[in-house]
Amino acid sequence: MERLPAFLRVLLENARDLAPLLAVVAFFQGAVLREAPPELAQKLGGAVLVVLGLTFFVRGLSMSLFPLGEGLADTFARRGNLLLLLAFAFAIGFGSTVAEPALHAVTLQAGEAAAAAGLVAGGEEGVARYALVLRYAASVAVGLAVVLGCLRIVLGWPAVWLLLGGYALVTALALAAETPLLGVAFDAGAAATSAINIPLIAALGIGLASVIRGRRPLVDGFGLVALASLMTMLAVLLGALLAG
Repeated sequence: MERLPAFLRVLLENARDLAPLLAVVAFFQGAVLREAPPELAQKLGGAVLVVLGLTFFVRGLSMSLFPLGEGLADTFARRGNLLLLLAFAFAIGFGSTVAEPALHAVTLQAGEAAAAAGLVAGGEEGVARYALVLRYAASVAVGLAVVLGCLRIVLGWPAVWLLLGGYALVTALALAAETPLLGVAFDAGAAATSAINIPLIAALGIGLASVIRGRRPLVDGFGLVALASLMTMLAVLLGALLAG
């Protein structure tokens, strides 16, 4: 497989990774339900499109976002301008999270559920405003998390204390707070770090750790994604407490 063109190799790898899922669905459809799924041809065509989409996405990441993030981190670190580096880190975290489809879906569903529970008024416009506020709050939180993560790499702080302390604070807030946004905070923490911003954030951390003397990319370059998820949960929980 190593001799195949890069695109074809990624295509075959994605098809191999998707095969167990398709096998499970086919088994239960045939052995348990004992009937063919409706519109079988359309569903098979959709599966082919999924494999192609994953292939283009993964190949595109390796060609553009990963080297772009590492290259920008390298440039800012070599210039020695910490303020410029942190401003860039916030912009990357905020901008990539605003565009995150998973976060958009979660916040929209949260707005619809809040409207159904009578917590949001104003119909569709109220739901849209509620979802937008959650999206921007999560995006600001991710931006601040990337800033804190880059500062941690520059100063050589261990990631474990930031993460343990942060998750302890999240746990304390979750136990103490009586808010309907508790579940939303946890889901938003996962959805805020997904397909678009994870490659950029990870590449930024690895690139920064690679150019700073005394830092190890494997040890110091990772942890930004976990910090971003944690900060999103904290932002939603604190916002819910202040609003309540």
